[in-house]
Amino acid sequence: MRNSLIVLWQYLRSFILIYLCLYAGIAIASLLPITIPGSIIGMLILFVLLSLQILPAKWVKPGCHLLIRYMALLFVPIGVGVMQYYEVLKAQFGPLVVSCFISTLVVLIIVSWSSHLVHGERKIIGENEADIK
Repeated sequence: MRNSLIVLWQYLRSFILIYLCLYAGIAIASLLPITIPGSIIGMLILFVLLSLQILPAKWVKPGCHLLIRYMALLFVPIGVGVMQYYEVLKAQFGPLVVSCFISTLVVLIIVSWSSHLVHGERKIIGENEADIK
């Protein structure tokens, strides 16, 4: 009985903390003059709290694991909602494919370029020994 109460408290605490960050993000988003979704701001708040170790990761871990485990199920309503616009998607299929391809290519190029800048060319250990022989 005690173990089940402890597990229940851990899940409850994690969901309360996740929802507090969500509602703080929604409140901040309503105050901003630009349109940024409150859920995104809430995720950033949670990220900052976890990164600075203000909020211990073990406090939100049970709720996060539960949400990640059933994440595919959470996309079903969105997929059904998108299918309401089937005719629009069908009419704009070409531009959608082209824009997805170009944006993916741009992201790959920028990530590879920035990775090269950050990491640079590293000397391979043992390279000089191979050149001498």
